[in-house]
Amino acid sequence: MEKLLLIGIDTRSMLNSALKLDYDIYSTSYFSTSDTPCIKNQKIILNESEDESCGIFEENFDSRHILEISSDFIDEVDHIIPISGVSPSDFRKKDQKKILGNVDVKDIENKNNFYKRIKNEFLTPMTFSVSDIGEAFEISENYPKNQFILKPVQGSGGYDINLLNNDTDVEFNDNEFILQEYVTGISLSSSVLATGNNAKTLTNTRLLTMNDFEKNNSFIYVGNILPLTEESILAEIDNINEITSEMNETSEKLAHEFKLKGSNGIDYILNENGLYVIEINARLQGTFECVEKAYGINMLDAHIRACQGEIIKIPKARKYAYKKIIYSPTRMKYSKINLDNIYDLPHIGSITEKDEPLLTIIDSDADFRKLCEKIEFTTKIVNRTSRRNQLDEE
Repeated sequence: MEKLLLIGIDTRSMLNSALKLDYDIYSTSYFSTSDTPCIKNQKIILNESEDESCGIFEENFDSRHILEISSDFIDEVDHIIPISGVSPSDFRKKDQKKILGNVDVKDIENKNNFYKRIKNEFLTPMTFSVSDIGEAFEISENYPKNQFILKPVQGSGGYDINLLNNDTDVEFNDNEFILQEYVTGISLSSSVLATGNNAKTLTNTRLLTMNDFEKNNSFIYVGNILPLTEESILAEIDNINEITSEMNETSEKLAHEFKLKGSNGIDYILNENGLYVIEINARLQGTFECVEKAYGINMLDAHIRACQGEIIKIPKARKYAYKKIIYSPTRMKYSKINLDNIYDLPHIGSITEKDEPLLTIIDSDADFRKLCEKIEFTTKIVNRTSRRNQLDEE
């Protein structure tokens, strides 16, 4: 039996799908949720325990550490699937040959390279490479009618993105940043299966950030709703079929342009000017479980088959699926919550810091309104429980 390693920030959802396939499964992850399947060949960095803090993810996570502790797994397995948090570029050349997915991602993960490569063919935000905050302000002064944001050249999940204003004070240190035109509108995403030569859009989704819920100019990823319809886009849109057709065509063009393999995500912003291409996530996406629930397929199997040259027959969605990550509203000690639509659960008694990811709500229903009601109901219960288990006065 061939050996397959899943490696990244959180392998829980992929593990559940992998265990249904004919592979000997290995896993290395940062997070250790209580609902992560336990397997023989498994390494976890964050070992949660009672009365111990889970810490601050941005301060503690280092992809190099995951690779270091996985060195024996990497040598032993036949195939590797990097998940969010670990780049194919991080692996040694000889190990990249084992990767099921994209390997050459330098013009995808580097947002400045990505912009330069596509700007003449696709609608994109103005983008500039900047060496310090002073240069960012200098450029922005040349475009007084435009708002800008600062982004790390490499990064995902919407972290470390800042609106540029008089209060912005970002230390670049050794990090590279881009200054990008701030395009307001509706956040959307496509999930595409690709073989390197062929591509097919699996589904389009409404992409959700913190700003969708709190209007706080935070771009941190919160979740998705799929498939994309007049209801799930959460806006007054009367040409949804035209939008989804354009997304399909653009996503498949981009897949051909970058010779993508496996399952990939393309993020967009839609406004009155059109459909702006924002970035490609050249890996399995956060929509993983939503796609499985809505379409009744094994996404890991679909990814592997595409990497091997076969795009599965894509069925019609049977229902809507909705994913929402809950970030803890307070510093709290986790206690069991008796709901059947919550995942990525902390270990009982462990401490989650304020604003850190607490758990994920994932649900599905053929009736979109009922689905939203279930998500809202669960959100209220989780937030109420978090405040009841609050440890510090705020």
